[in-house]
Amino acid sequence: MSDQKRLFLLDAYALIFRGYYALIKNPRINSKGQDTSAIMGFVNSLFDVIRREKPGHLAVCFDKDGSAERTEMFEDYKANRDETPQVIRESIPIIQDILKAMHIPCIEISGMEADDIIGTLAKQAEKENYQVFMVTPDKDFGQLVSENIFMYRPARMGNAIEIWGIPEVQKRFGVERPEQVIDYLGMMGDSSDNIPGLPGVGDKTAKKFIKQFGSMEGLLENTDKLKGKMKEKVIDNAELGRLSKKLATIFTDCDVTFDEKDYELSQPDAQKVQEIFEELEFRRLRDQFLKLFSGEDESDSATQVSNTESAEKLSKPAGSGQFSLFGGDGEPAEDIKKYNSRKTIDDTEHFYQLVQPGMGTKLFLQQLQQQKSVCFDTETTSLDALEAELVGIAFSWETGKGFYVPIPEDKEEAQKMIETLRPFFEDETIEKIGQNLKYDIKVLANYNIEVKGKLFDTMLAHYLINPDMRHNMDVLSETYLNYTPVSIESLIGKKGKNQKSMRDVSVEDQTEYAVEDADVTLQLKKHFEKELGEANTQTLFDDIEVPLLRVLADMELEGIRLDVDFLKELSDALDTDILQLEKDIYAEADEEFNIASPKQLGEILFGKMKLVDKPKKTKTGQYSTAEDVLSYLAKDHKIIRDVLEYRGLTKLKSTYVDALPEQVSPKTHRVHTDYMQTVAATGRLSSNNPNLQNIPIRTERGRQVRKAFVPKDENHVLLAADYSQIELRIIAALSDEDTMIEAFKNGEDIHASTASKVFNVPIADVTREQRSNAKTVNFGIIYGVSAFGLSNQTDLSRSEAKELIDTYYKTYPKLRNYISEQVDFAREHGYVQTVLGRRRYLNGINGRNAVVRGAAERNAVNAPIQGSAADIIKIAMINIHKKLKAERYKSKMLLQVHDELVFDAHKDELDKLQQMVQSEMENAYKMKVPLDVELGVGENWLEAH
Repeated sequence: MSDQKRLFLLDAYALIFRGYYALIKNPRINSKGQDTSAIMGFVNSLFDVIRREKPGHLAVCFDKDGSAERTEMFEDYKANRDETPQVIRESIPIIQDILKAMHIPCIEISGMEADDIIGTLAKQAEKENYQVFMVTPDKDFGQLVSENIFMYRPARMGNAIEIWGIPEVQKRFGVERPEQVIDYLGMMGDSSDNIPGLPGVGDKTAKKFIKQFGSMEGLLENTDKLKGKMKEKVIDNAELGRLSKKLATIFTDCDVTFDEKDYELSQPDAQKVQEIFEELEFRRLRDQFLKLFSGEDESDSATQVSNTESAEKLSKPAGSGQFSLFGGDGEPAEDIKKYNSRKTIDDTEHFYQLVQPGMGTKLFLQQLQQQKSVCFDTETTSLDALEAELVGIAFSWETGKGFYVPIPEDKEEAQKMIETLRPFFEDETIEKIGQNLKYDIKVLANYNIEVKGKLFDTMLAHYLINPDMRHNMDVLSETYLNYTPVSIESLIGKKGKNQKSMRDVSVEDQTEYAVEDADVTLQLKKHFEKELGEANTQTLFDDIEVPLLRVLADMELEGIRLDVDFLKELSDALDTDILQLEKDIYAEADEEFNIASPKQLGEILFGKMKLVDKPKKTKTGQYSTAEDVLSYLAKDHKIIRDVLEYRGLTKLKSTYVDALPEQVSPKTHRVHTDYMQTVAATGRLSSNNPNLQNIPIRTERGRQVRKAFVPKDENHVLLAADYSQIELRIIAALSDEDTMIEAFKNGEDIHASTASKVFNVPIADVTREQRSNAKTVNFGIIYGVSAFGLSNQTDLSRSEAKELIDTYYKTYPKLRNYISEQVDFAREHGYVQTVLGRRRYLNGINGRNAVVRGAAERNAVNAPIQGSAADIIKIAMINIHKKLKAERYKSKMLLQVHDELVFDAHKDELDKLQQMVQSEMENAYKMKVPLDVELGVGENWLEAH
């Protein structure tokens, strides 16, 4: 047994997320309405390590503000991450209070990730003859493993803890040395961190390259030994590979020092810990804590770790009386057993039948038509619904049973087979169930099949029940059914050039996979039907989200025409502008350098030119050239204004001007965005592939992009219909603020009207500056603007800003009362809601942490406003769509962008269409304040808007 001292370093966020999602199905809510799942999950993991290992030294490392250096290197680093759930954000300060009461160090450094802090401390402690155990499920830590540094992967789902030393890392990553894990991650990328990697390089290829060339640099120096497309890809993306390796490298030189005295696991402040646990209502954890630190709990001796022992000997599942992720406070024994024995297709009774041609098909169709409710799932050749061809369709109407109808590859034969299913799909009396039905509807539309009848989409249902959770079928199945479905990768392989098509899979495997999906979705439907009622979201589901699904499917299928030639001209013009800016910047700097390199730019601006006395630096000592730093200095330095404009134009060019033509469908010659209903908690839609909602409109060049969106032909024009100041109208109506309501009813300029009252001048005498300040306050009030925030957005001093806000509230007293009432309602009920009853849960509203509580209070005010605006435009879209279909308009609804709708308007119908659209939008929801819609017509979107 080794006599080395041992240090355990816990990756806080990894363990917190893990604990939170483990309890997502049955969140731990105490009598105050507080969700304590994340706290409980983390504390259980912490206690498990202390109980098992009895470490002499321990610390918990936190991320803070993300990785400044990596984001400067690559703006999209971790950009694909979902927003951290509110519950977790609110739990962090409480977890840190618990750790402080336990006298366990909480280590965090602004601009640094926990990985980097752990890496730095691990290397320092190793030099002081410590064995270090990095407690995390994150495989990236494999690069730090050495003779005395190990990964300690906690127990989960009945699996034992795993301790990875050098042999385990060698086996897992196919490397000779742990540091080659960096090359492995750099080559294949990391989707969770949005590290791009080398295109076309997956796990197997990365391992092969490392074995052959040893490193990323070795690969890039020997591209002559590669062949075909892979050679081209590696050569073309060499810089991307080098960048990816840098992004994947864990820093080991953070501004933190390992002092063994500070990291000793000492006696905690037992009274303080108990007080926190009692407030959280952690009765069992309180008792376990007392046993753990009083020496009473010696039944489970600690496993002492030595680098000479194998991971297999060290790893054992949590035994009787031990802590585990699921064995903590309030977790029933049967739940522990259930989590540890998740079922699969291999140990579940099922009867999935392949429908054979001839009599088999005839009998199946007879049964199908007799059903009142059927779940179906399409299997296709592509995730792009426009390009996808049907491979087969699965059907299920009874748990554990279902059928699979394969579709021939030949187009004519395929259409014949699908025609036999037309009576089912177009039967108004049969309910159709599915997961993400919008996709299936679009695929079937390619075969001229319309899906009629009542719809039930499990993805939409779950979004309304639990908007902060993920909604994909596998997650839902594991969470609600305790069942792990067959993964698509097991059939067709992982993404990449070697991934097969579903057509390459045997029809027997297609049957098992596809019918399982339909069966699982049917079971989820039965589960969610009850929960929709319990969450008071049935009406929203039936009247808004499901009807909208059909509307969006039609809009996405229609797409919008793009003037590719215009974008090419705009791209050339941008090239000219960018080149001129480059010349100007080089002249001002008196040398040429890479403007896109944060390091080189920082050296020029602050090292050579010394534009400020004390420039801000990143934690690695590099000058910061982040957007907020440069924006603050822009008014005083032309070179910085030029750099910011350069950045804006290069991003506009790459993200939109050059990218949009690549997204034109070769089949329709139009751009088809995907609208997502299940992303934003407020109820707003989001747009993807391409994201048309983020096209910049604040700059002239940005607005020019809208000019590229044009009508379908010479018989059409674009019509844009935009709600005018809808959020201000909603807050005026909800607050019953008479003065503001009257201003809207009289058609006054609301910002000039507000300025007139606040500054006590006649409306005709309001200056441009006064109107601008009033506008800033009008919109800022919704988001809880402070005097400090207002002074930053205007030319007002902080005292002037405070006076303006005070005067504003005196002018609109009911508005202030409404804000207070909303916060009080949220404190009492734990949520706020829109005009249609869409809820936004605010678990931090009664929290102890002032920052978290303040954010929840601001959400209590703005969530009902934003959400109500989203609900209202959805109603308008549904009603307009009905009219367009019922009255057989040739005009089509194409886009929804925030508060605006865009139409391909047939010139013969223009007057009628304008009247109908304006009427439906203005009458979508009746309030004390009239809704006002502005219409515009043009030969392109910019003109129409």
